[in-house]
Amino acid sequence: MNIVTVKCEKRDANVKASIIRKNGKIPAVLYGGDISTNFTTTHNDVKSLIYTPDFKIANIEIDGKPQKSIVKKVQFHPVTDAIQHIDFLAIEEGRKVKVEIPVRFKGVSPGVKSGGKLIQSMRKVEIKVDPKNLVSELFIDISQLELGSVVKVKDIKVDENIEIMVNENIPVAGVEVPRALKSADAEAAESEEGGVEATEEAAPEA
Repeated sequence: MNIVTVKCEKRDANVKASIIRKNGKIPAVLYGGDISTNFTTTHNDVKSLIYTPDFKIANIEIDGKPQKSIVKKVQFHPVTDAIQHIDFLAIEEGRKVKVEIPVRFKGVSPGVKSGGKLIQSMRKVEIKVDPKNLVSELFIDISQLELGSVVKVKDIKVDENIEIMVNENIPVAGVEVPRALKSADAEAAESEEGGVEATEEAAPEA
């Protein structure tokens, strides 16, 4: 599991967030169970947590006390996309958490080998799990995925300790038939039909 240490400073909740941001820092909160702490951090300390497709654990250090957590919500500026605020959820063994985990592929699709294009429609799946059973990625086998076929959430294989929180019939990925291949198939079908018609016309009457 990839863990990123986030350096923090405890802050007064009465200080306006706008003032904190003017000083080049990001206001944030850590909550969960009996924990509720306001603090500040910097862009450099959190960028590897926010700007990544991977799942990572944040190790929040406040007053020298580390607390493992996950990013639950990030607010961005509507114009500049600068990080405005971050919510972190403290995680403790025995207390299940809901997290979004990236989906990876296993195997090679025969449909792709035939010229199709693999389209991933769902990149992350929400799961519910005890922190001790957390995983950084989920896998789905595409070794039987043919042209025009899809794999769904129910095809993701997980440990019995992991509960998938989304509808099992939602497609995760599929192999799209390229336009050129569709055209070639259509032309072949038309040619075959034309050959049949010509044969019927040329056949002598009994």
